[in-house]
Amino acid sequence: MWYYEKKLQYPVRVRECNPRLAKYLIEQYGGADGELSAALRYLNQRYSIPGKVIGLLTDIGTEEFAHLEMIATMVYKLTKDATPEQMKEAGLGAHYANHEKALYYENAAGSPWTATYINAKGDPIADLYEDIAAEEKARATYQWIINMSDDPELNDSLKFLREREIVHSQRFREAVEILKDEQDKKRIF
Repeated sequence: MWYYEKKLQYPVRVRECNPRLAKYLIEQYGGADGELSAALRYLNQRYSIPGKVIGLLTDIGTEEFAHLEMIATMVYKLTKDATPEQMKEAGLGAHYANHEKALYYENAAGSPWTATYINAKGDPIADLYEDIAAEEKARATYQWIINMSDDPELNDSLKFLREREIVHSQRFREAVEILKDEQDKKRIF
């Protein structure tokens, strides 16, 4: 069913060890508007959405897992050579005490990921507007991380992810219009 190619969707390179930047990136790993939340939200919502847009939610949800893998790679590369003192100085002391350098689904403030981040109303248009908002919030977060980063190689990967959020938002907007058109059609029984 799945074909796994052992490479990332887009290359991830980092210039140097930077646990402080990793701390910020963790937001996109296990935060409310991060890649895990998005993937699970879309793959869950597809069960209560009309058939015309199920494929869209499946495709974008699956792609979000590829983005999660990219973020994990970034965090790993930014922290793999960090000393415990560097982790502490970067505000990752508690993370280090609990997980060493292992990836853990939490936000930048250290709060663990929770299923309350996933919204599913059951109304297709409401859910798609929620998805648009999620993509726009993720786009904004990527931009803010880019603004704080001085690593041009890492920023290249972050810009790729930011642009994919824009594309996903556009696709969800198109899906809303498709469903609105369906609602407006006269039904004869």
